[in-house]
Amino acid sequence: MYVKVPKNLKTPAPIVVAVHHCQGSAQGYSGETKYQSLADQYGFIVIFPNSRSSGGCFDVASQATFKHDGGGDSQTIVNMVKYAIDKYGGDPKRVFTVGTSSGAMMTNVLVAAYPDVFAAGSVYSGVPAGCFSVSGATATQDPPGWSNSCANGQNIKTAQQWGDLVRGMYPGYNGTRPRLQIFHGTADSTLRYPNYAEQLKEWSNVFGLTTSVNKTNTPQSGYTQTIYGEGTATTAQLVGYSAQGVGHSVPQHESMDLAFFGITN
Repeated sequence: MYVKVPKNLKTPAPIVVAVHHCQGSAQGYSGETKYQSLADQYGFIVIFPNSRSSGGCFDVASQATFKHDGGGDSQTIVNMVKYAIDKYGGDPKRVFTVGTSSGAMMTNVLVAAYPDVFAAGSVYSGVPAGCFSVSGATATQDPPGWSNSCANGQNIKTAQQWGDLVRGMYPGYNGTRPRLQIFHGTADSTLRYPNYAEQLKEWSNVFGLTTSVNKTNTPQSGYTQTIYGEGTATTAQLVGYSAQGVGHSVPQHESMDLAFFGITN
């Protein structure tokens, strides 16, 4: 784990958990992305978790990591958040998560299994929460379980089935759900593009959203923005971005993440 505490920290401060991709690391992701420098500018704490697997992938396959307080990498990351709240004065009401690839998959799991911890998430080239489940996978195996069918976009479910998977990660939870922003490239050959639609099906069901509006070439040429339900790109519960011709993975849009989290607007 690597924690960036801003120079101008004013408590209670927002917390952003930035989760790296496979073959990545906490230190590597802190250099690849701009969250570290933006933390100094806007006064938020950044936690960069580090995968314990030799390949740098997070456990998004075991039943332990899918369950609230069930163990696995998801609970380990939540424990990091609790540490930052206690030690550095983080704001428990303003905790957010963002991730790329394996980190994007973990971001979906975190907001699904710990809706009481996270207020919003931003996903770059991931899969639906629960999609990567592998029978018999354990939280400590190295490498973590891998689902070819999910990676290849072959795990197709109804919106209700996906929503039930999320609700089953924290049975009985009736509180506010984290808002979500999802990016995916149409040319993704690692976590294939059908996973984008499945994520939107999953979360629109969880939020109970049935209407959506598309806007082309937003926020840039070739991207199509989809806003579900009420609100704007920075206030809606669910916003998707399909990136035409973009592979794995979609480049980070840090300023959009911070605006969506409410840190900069």
